[in-house]
Amino acid sequence: MANSALEIVGLVLTLIGLIGTAASTGMPMWRVTAFIGENIIVFETRFEGLWMNCFRQANIRMQCKVYDSLLALPPDLQAARGLMCCSLALAALGLLIALLGMQCTSCIQNNDQAKRMVLITAGSMVIVACICVLIPVSWTAHVIIRDFYNPLLIDAQRRELGEALYIGWVASAFLLFGGCMFVCCNVQSEDKVSERYGYSRTSDFINYPPQPLQPQQLVLLPQTQPQFEPALSRHPSTNYSYYSRYPSVRSGVAYL
Repeated sequence: MANSALEIVGLVLTLIGLIGTAASTGMPMWRVTAFIGENIIVFETRFEGLWMNCFRQANIRMQCKVYDSLLALPPDLQAARGLMCCSLALAALGLLIALLGMQCTSCIQNNDQAKRMVLITAGSMVIVACICVLIPVSWTAHVIIRDFYNPLLIDAQRRELGEALYIGWVASAFLLFGGCMFVCCNVQSEDKVSERYGYSRTSDFINYPPQPLQPQQLVLLPQTQPQFEPALSRHPSTNYSYYSRYPSVRSGVAYL
């Protein structure tokens, strides 16, 4: 019962991480124009994302344009595209595989070990998806911070961290927690299940055919003679069950 609750929590965390990863991939707010110096009033803000760059004028409207060439992008954005797409694929596939192996589903019946292996595989895929999100987001943040403190660049060329980077960090944390729940709750139950139960549903058993009854030899036990108590009589009697040297009193009186 506890494992079922942990599996549901891991499923919800993985789903939230998948939604956050998709939002971070599609948002153009990876790099934002930096407001430096005395330029407090800015009529144009520039956003740079993985797929397009956008301009917003005086907080009224936003115009976006898709990148013309992939090779014209900086190396960090080129790698970020591939890694974020791989993360989305791994997280979605891991989520679907986890649904097959959960205890509240009946896709795999009468095989608890197979369900645990499926959930461990799904958790591993979700953890790899978390790494694929964390690498491009952290790499892009490193490049932005490095260029911001570069004295050779002018103020117009400097950028700040956009909202998409923060969403990516939060999504990677959700994916990490969800994958760890899938893996840890099933790795610990490997030993507990073997201690609680002495057999499994899939254990092999052997049918023994009924054996025919064989006649047994009768053994006669020796019967003992019943012992009779001596009866009082006028005449002496020697028909006693036990040997006695002395006749009875009544027999002596009769003799006299």
